[in-house]
Amino acid sequence: MHVELVDWAHAEPFIRPIRETVFILEQAVPEELEWDGLDTHCAHVLAWNDQGDAIGTARMQTNGTIGRMAVLKNWRGRGAGRALLGALLDGAVRQGLTRVTLSAQTHAIGFYERAGFQPVGDVFLDAGIPHRKMEKVLTPTKDLLRA
Repeated sequence: MHVELVDWAHAEPFIRPIRETVFILEQAVPEELEWDGLDTHCAHVLAWNDQGDAIGTARMQTNGTIGRMAVLKNWRGRGAGRALLGALLDGAVRQGLTRVTLSAQTHAIGFYERAGFQPVGDVFLDAGIPHRKMEKVLTPTKDLLRA
């Protein structure tokens, strides 16, 4: 598996089916909420398997808000999410960001805590799914994971 930073204009045909499968079909997120109009302004990452199939994606807004982390069911628990998150954290450090935030589905809080994120505030509903805001202060020497 490998992860790369991609441009929305070229990668949309790979990103869209992953997010439709995970968010719209599996989690019943309304289509109008999933396609929020922000994608053209975000940094996107894609995870590919060894056969060249796109298996996961995530994005980060210019302000350091990470979101739309989605990994196809057969690839969950195999490191794709960790690799996607690592690539976005690398990008944030390279951009000079000192803090990143995200809204974690409550079942994924432990995943983000293992990556150094801290919960902030109370649980809230987003698209009918319980979430909690989380943040991470970036330290370039610790968080720049790849050369």
